[in-house]
Amino acid sequence: MSSPTVPSPKFTLSKKVVLEQYKKVREVVDIPAFSSKTNPRVSPMIEENTDGFLSVHMINELKHLKDMSRVLFLAQGWTSEIVEDLYERGIRSFAVDNEFDLDVLLSTIEPTDWKITLLLRLKLKEHSLRTERYFVFGMTSDVINERVAQLKDDPHIEQLGVHFHRKTQNVNEWKIQQDIEDVLSEETLEAIDILNIGGGLPSEYANTNVDVIGGIFRRLTELREWLHEKEIQLMIEPGRFISAPAGKLITYITGVYDNNIIVNASVYNSDMDAILVPVKLRVEGEVGNNAGKPYVIKGSTPCSMDLFRYRVYLKDEPKIGDEIVFINAGAYNFTSNFCDLEEIPTEIIE
Repeated sequence: MSSPTVPSPKFTLSKKVVLEQYKKVREVVDIPAFSSKTNPRVSPMIEENTDGFLSVHMINELKHLKDMSRVLFLAQGWTSEIVEDLYERGIRSFAVDNEFDLDVLLSTIEPTDWKITLLLRLKLKEHSLRTERYFVFGMTSDVINERVAQLKDDPHIEQLGVHFHRKTQNVNEWKIQQDIEDVLSEETLEAIDILNIGGGLPSEYANTNVDVIGGIFRRLTELREWLHEKEIQLMIEPGRFISAPAGKLITYITGVYDNNIIVNASVYNSDMDAILVPVKLRVEGEVGNNAGKPYVIKGSTPCSMDLFRYRVYLKDEPKIGDEIVFINAGAYNFTSNFCDLEEIPTEIIE
C-alpha cells in the first residue's frame, strides 16, 4: 500500500473525543456500555477513564480488557464449557437471545452457587426493515414474558433484565415506551431491573441526516423517567456514536484523471462500512455543490465497489501527493485480506 512518493495512510483516534461522546450518553442513561466490536481500540479508553460497561460478543475481544466484572457478554451458540470459562474469567453479566443458549446457561449454573446478571433478548419489531438483508435477534414477547416469570425468583440471578437492539444508524424508531408497553406484560415490567435498548445511535456521515439526534436524546430522557417510575434502570450500548467522531483516516492521492481521485487506501482495509451499511465518510474540507468541482474518490484496488465517495465537491484542484482526510472514521474501520491489503495502523492521540 505504501508508495515511494507519498506517505502511508493511517488512522488517528482521539481519546478526548471518545470521552466527550461517552459523557453525552452517560447524562441520559443509567448504565452505558460501549459496544467493543465497533472499535476495540476504544474499549481500553472507556475502561480506564469511565465507570461504563463494555459490551462484548466474542471471547477474542476480551484481550483488550482487564476488568471482566464490567463486561456484558452477549451469547451466541455457546456451550457449558464456554459459560464456565467466561465465569472463571470474572464475567458476571450475560445477555442471551434464544432459548437454546438460555437453557445452556441455566443448566450450567444450576448446580453452582454463582450469582449473575441476566438479560433476555427481545425480538422487537423493526418497522423500517422490509428486506431479507438483516437477521433480527431475540425471543418473542410471549417467550420473554414466560421466562421472566420463571426466572424472577431464581437464586442465581441477582439482576434480571430485557435487552433488544435495532439496526445501526437508527434515526426513526425511538418511541420505545409504547413498543415496550405493547409487548411486555405488567408482571414482566415489575420483575425486571434493567431495560437494555442496545445501540443504534446515529453518527454523522455524508449520507446521513443527523438533525434528529436532539430528538432522540429527548426520547431517551423520557424513557428513563418512565422506567424509573417502575424502578428499572435504562442501559444502552452505543458504539458508533462514541467512536466514529474520534477517528480520522488520513490518505494520500496517488492518481488523478478526469474527475477521479485515487488514494493509497481501500475501503476493504479501512472502511468496510461503505459496502456493508452503507455509510459514506465525509471528507475534510469538502464544499457544497455550488462552491467546488465534483470528484469520485476511489480506493486503490481494481474492484468497482472500492469507492470512498461517488461524488464529493472540492474547492481546490487535487494533485498527486495531496492529503485526503476522511472524518468520522472511527467506527467499524475493520480490515479484510482482499488483495492481500495490509492493515492500516492507528495512532492514538489525546
